[in-house]
Amino acid sequence: MPCVLLVEDEALIAVEMADVLEGHGCTVEISRSAEDALGRLRDGLIADILFTDINLAGAMDGATLARIARGLHPELIVVYTSGTVDAVAEPVPGSAFVPKPYSPKSVCALLTRMAAVTA
Repeated sequence: MPCVLLVEDEALIAVEMADVLEGHGCTVEISRSAEDALGRLRDGLIADILFTDINLAGAMDGATLARIARGLHPELIVVYTSGTVDAVAEPVPGSAFVPKPYSPKSVCALLTRMAAVTA
């Protein structure tokens, strides 16, 4: 069962997405900021998938988080999301982008496909 590090600063979105992911058999760790997520990865959290909003509260955005996280864990699957931009300027290789608003079930299907390819 894949572990998803869900980085979302909007609590309702984070809780809804976590519930759907858990219903699809994932373990979910929620971080409300890029800084918190990065700290958890540096402290030993082993995540299979990083699902991160690009625009986050705090000094670091989701794109920067993804680059640093991929440097720490080269096998990490990265999926970005945003309601204000249409794409990531410099995405990490092999990543995906999902525009908001999204269907949580569609995101689960995407994450499942991406995890299956790398397994």
